Amino acid sequence: MSGIAERLTAVVGEEQVVTDPQIMEGYSHDEAEWAPYGRPAAVVRPRDTADVSATVALCAELGVPVVARGAGTGLSGAANAVDGWVVVSFERMNRVLEVDLVQQTATVQPGVVNDDLRERVARDGLWYPPDPASAPWSTIGGNVATNAGGLCCVKYGVTRDYVLGMEAVMGSGEVVRLGRVTAKGVTGYDLCGLMVGSEGTLGMVTEVTLRMRPLRTGVEHTVVGYFGSLTDAGRAVAAVSAAGVVPSAMELIDRFCLQAVDAWKNMGLSAEGEVLLLARSDQPGAAGEEEAERILSCFRDEGAVYAVRSTDQEEAEALFEARRLAYPALERLGPLLTEDMCVPKAKLPEMLGRIEAAAERFDTRIGNIAHAGDGNLHPLFIVPAGDEAAKKRAQEAFEVIVDEALALGGTVTGEHGVGLLKMRGAAREMGPDVVRMHHAVKNALDPRGIFNPGKVFAWPVCALRPPAGGGRSRTRTGQMPNGAA
Repeated sequence: MSGIAERLTAVVGEEQVVTDPQIMEGYSHDEAEWAPYGRPAAVVRPRDTADVSATVALCAELGVPVVARGAGTGLSGAANAVDGWVVVSFERMNRVLEVDLVQQTATVQPGVVNDDLRERVARDGLWYPPDPASAPWSTIGGNVATNAGGLCCVKYGVTRDYVLGMEAVMGSGEVVRLGRVTAKGVTGYDLCGLMVGSEGTLGMVTEVTLRMRPLRTGVEHTVVGYFGSLTDAGRAVAAVSAAGVVPSAMELIDRFCLQAVDAWKNMGLSAEGEVLLLARSDQPGAAGEEEAERILSCFRDEGAVYAVRSTDQEEAEALFEARRLAYPALERLGPLLTEDMCVPKAKLPEMLGRIEAAAERFDTRIGNIAHAGDGNLHPLFIVPAGDEAAKKRAQEAFEVIVDEALALGGTVTGEHGVGLLKMRGAAREMGPDVVRMHHAVKNALDPRGIFNPGKVFAWPVCALRPPAGGGRSRTRTGQMPNGAA
């Protein structure tokens, strides 16, 4: 046992500290393909905030970096360990602490699984909208760290829009309360909002108070459209937005992804066209009927080869399930690297065309899924296992697509986070003055530099090594990555 592990055992207890190399391997990285990672000195599985505080205080004293981990479903490498670091896994802090029906809030520990929270509050007639594709596995703490999105976010917003307050452990182990539990509050800087999306670089969140919405009870109206090309589908999305319609979901999945789902689940979805658009309206009654008809009209006006309103709820649910299954279906074909850029909706057709051009230029197979309604694209790079030349081409295409998104006024990440994979693009997007502002905030809140250094923006990077075998093994059968949204 290393010296740091012995010290940790003394302050939090032997049952909370893991040092077995084989067990620690499963905690050492998230699902980001090709993101480097190292071997931690120890994994701490805290029972409560006091354990987290004691761990951070000791690491601050010794100058040992710490990285927070939820379910490990991230796609940027933000939760990856480095040799000699301490990983703090929040799997045991998984309780819903309170559901307040008057305030319509829920207070939870970070290890609560997204879908478990949604199921729990539904019993009280409440709904938590952020729904990443990994919702059956990803945790609220991880969702907060990456400001996760999901299918509903085109209408209902992302994680940050629902975080009211939090408890967090900061740079010397001190425990602070940020934000509020009231419906309104403008006291001081929004330090709570600053923590959301910080990817573990500023502190460790140990409790979160989330805003809920009333549970939706009506029937959603689903519109299905097949298109002959990605750009045609992109124009249809732009037309829906220009018509003033805000669907409750609008998802894109191309034929290559549909074929992968069909090969896995035999759903028969890939025969109608090159690209499938799925849209939903959750407006009640006649308003929902009218909104669905307007979406359908936009699809047809923009050249859909087949477009229809689905009248079968089971069929509609199966189509959206196919969208969620696209990532694991492609992952069965080989190592899979996923992009996550967001562009203005008017630029969506052009961005989809540029992705196709990059695939041709670099001779790289790229599948496409997207939260098309808010311009959030997820190109998926499929590389044959062990083909180093193909891997290099895919990585080059990845960087070119990042630059293309920025050229169109977009951002390098819509929901997966920067982590290790997007630091070059993030630095270019922010510019040197804004990067300096990030450094200033980091230095102020983490003066000892122990929280996840070397991630998100340029910072001294510790000894990382490439993942063994060039791929990822899942810690749970069928588990989907956090950002596969």
